[in-house]
Amino acid sequence: MIPYARRVITVCVLGAGLAACGTAEAPQGSRVVVPSTPTPSPSAPPTLAPGPAGLTPVFTNGPRANGKIVALTFDADMTADQGRRAAKGERFDNPQLIATLRALKVPATVFMTGRWAEEYPIQARSIGRDPLFEVANHSYSHYAFTGDCYGLPTIDEDRMRADVERAYTAFRRAGVPDVKPYFRFPGGCYDQRALRALSATGVTAVQWDVVGGDAFATDADAVARQVLEGVRPGSVVVLHCTRSAAPTTERAVRAIVPELRRQGYRFVKVSELIGAVASGGVS
Repeated sequence: MIPYARRVITVCVLGAGLAACGTAEAPQGSRVVVPSTPTPSPSAPPTLAPGPAGLTPVFTNGPRANGKIVALTFDADMTADQGRRAAKGERFDNPQLIATLRALKVPATVFMTGRWAEEYPIQARSIGRDPLFEVANHSYSHYAFTGDCYGLPTIDEDRMRADVERAYTAFRRAGVPDVKPYFRFPGGCYDQRALRALSATGVTAVQWDVVGGDAFATDADAVARQVLEGVRPGSVVVLHCTRSAAPTTERAVRAIVPELRRQGYRFVKVSELIGAVASGGVS
């Protein structure tokens, strides 16, 4: 993940993600077709209509007048070139955080990178098959889709769509079903060029209106205070699911969840907020 200290052309954040493993080998002579974009389920998840000139739509928060609901989102980040660090023992996952969300019965949306999924396929599959969670796309490589995005390597425009589709392929290979057609830009950085490059994928780009501040933080109480001070009805909170880059997140969540419930908030997935906006809710 990366600091959220400033904005480029939009906003910035880090992430974390999960999924990917091998699929069963097909019988000799058969041909396996892997679709390049998520396969719609019988009940397709809500998305937003394309923006001007068909640009990828961007979602930041849900309706403010639909009651006290809030979505916690967790970025599971791992860049394509961090394999050596993982091999040396650096942990880009956070199973204790997922266990805490389950224990507290908190629905959440996890934005995974495909590379993270390849590193932790069992965890990716477990999260993806748990109805408490929904999985969304955070790119394959976690390379920036704009220049000057908090030190992240930059992906060329002609590779942006392929990078997103490669992540969906990684999720399928990990056995993650029903990945949502939502995408979070690495670092949260995007511009019109990036929105145009992804328009054919049919995704809705998901940002946030509350920065958790857990990236590289060492004070869980400070992270919790920042979230609690920022949450409003319909908020999307961005946090991380990466032990090495966000070691205090799980402890912060244990403080955030009961306090927001005490204030009357109900936790929902991003899809519920997007559905409220798509159906005419006022943001």
